[in-house]
Amino acid sequence: MTTLMIQGTTSDAGKTTVVAALCRWLARQGVSVAPFKPQNMALNSAVTMDGGEIGRSTALQALACGIEPHSDMNPVLLKPQTDCGAQVILRGKVFGNMDALDYHAYKAEAMKSVLAAWEALSSRYDVIIAEGAGSPAEINLRANDIANMGFAEAIDCPVLLVGDIDRGGVFAQLVGTLALLSEREQARTQGFIINRFRGDIALLQPGLDWLEARTGKPVNGVLPYLHGLLIDAEDGVATGGESDKGALRIVVPVPPRISNHNDFDPLRLHPGVDLIFVGPDQPIPPADVILLPGSKSTCHDLAWLRQQGWAEVIQRHLRYGGRVFGICGGFQMLGKDVQDPDGLEGQAGSVKGFGLLDMTTRMVVGKQLANVKGTIAFGPGRPTLTGYEIHNGVSSGPALERPLAWIGKRPDGAVSADGQIMGTYLHGIFDDPGACEALLLQLGMKENTHRAIDYHHHRQQQLDRLADSVENSLDCEWLRRLLKVA
Repeated sequence: MTTLMIQGTTSDAGKTTVVAALCRWLARQGVSVAPFKPQNMALNSAVTMDGGEIGRSTALQALACGIEPHSDMNPVLLKPQTDCGAQVILRGKVFGNMDALDYHAYKAEAMKSVLAAWEALSSRYDVIIAEGAGSPAEINLRANDIANMGFAEAIDCPVLLVGDIDRGGVFAQLVGTLALLSEREQARTQGFIINRFRGDIALLQPGLDWLEARTGKPVNGVLPYLHGLLIDAEDGVATGGESDKGALRIVVPVPPRISNHNDFDPLRLHPGVDLIFVGPDQPIPPADVILLPGSKSTCHDLAWLRQQGWAEVIQRHLRYGGRVFGICGGFQMLGKDVQDPDGLEGQAGSVKGFGLLDMTTRMVVGKQLANVKGTIAFGPGRPTLTGYEIHNGVSSGPALERPLAWIGKRPDGAVSADGQIMGTYLHGIFDDPGACEALLLQLGMKENTHRAIDYHHHRQQQLDRLADSVENSLDCEWLRRLLKVA
């Protein structure tokens, strides 16, 4: 078994896509390969085959490998609930809430879960492509590190360092990061990958020659900037947007603890949808639909939405015939109130909801995690859907008697009597084209105007694009020798 770790000079240097690209490149050659991320901090997560929870980006990498995601692939997941605290998930299960200082002291214990998960994964696959977090050069986080070089040292694996040339200063990124590592860690770093390059490679060559001469490390290759690449992001979301004439305009607020914003990627790609994300203190544009996203801290984000003026905007929007749709935490906000007496998602207490659906929600111990299949409760032929649930809240009330979907014989979500207000607990509900079309028609899109994409197929296409970039741009023979594959 061989493990290779991909680390980056910064957050968003491209570690996730490089790991996904290498995983798909190896899987296409018939190599038994799996992804691994020792520690991740993200609010975009996925449900695993063993009923656990891992980062969404790691689940995407498992898809690149052609395997089902497993909790061993991301043994430590930190889901921020405040600026200084997070829910800690170990090997797929909630361990508890910790503030930053307490978790920093706990990392030596967390490493035991990391190594146990890596050993279990190593027994099942021939190659593991591991992903670091942030940068290995974060001096303040070096003690008891489990996310980058601390893990690489513990299992004695080689490391490749990725730098993002699109940000500018890539040579300073790479040389500076290497200089801040210990001599052992520098020796462990086998080479560099430069990511997101645009232009003529001949103009870059003098810099590559200088980098290799300066560090004594090879540049394994230069990956191109892939225009139009849209694939499950780890966390960040771009705000702002422009309207296309005739498109269904959907506006999504971006509260501080927004979760699983990958739900909206199929809408970004839909030719008949103008999707606009609105961040803090940004003007709220007119909309056909206001779509409330999931939240890791529903009460906190509900209070934030009120402070930002969304309660008044929603009421005015409905008076003029607009539609409102809520997903998971956003669905809970549509009810009368959200109760969190035990402080499972932050400060204990209760917050008044928008009062648009006759229901209440209470946060309870025992997170609900499930991958599901079902049908939309309306539309021609009752289209099928797939999705997943990740939530603590349990909702009750008369509004649930008009469900949005059926999961087997179990109802999910709610639709108001006039059809203006809809909600669901299901993430990924727009991924299936039939379900997406039915929902968009209900939300006001003109029939037969446009067709939804099959987002499952889109993911596979994007992963193949990434693998093609590896095949065309990296020194693949050198990689095969490093990974000990034929």
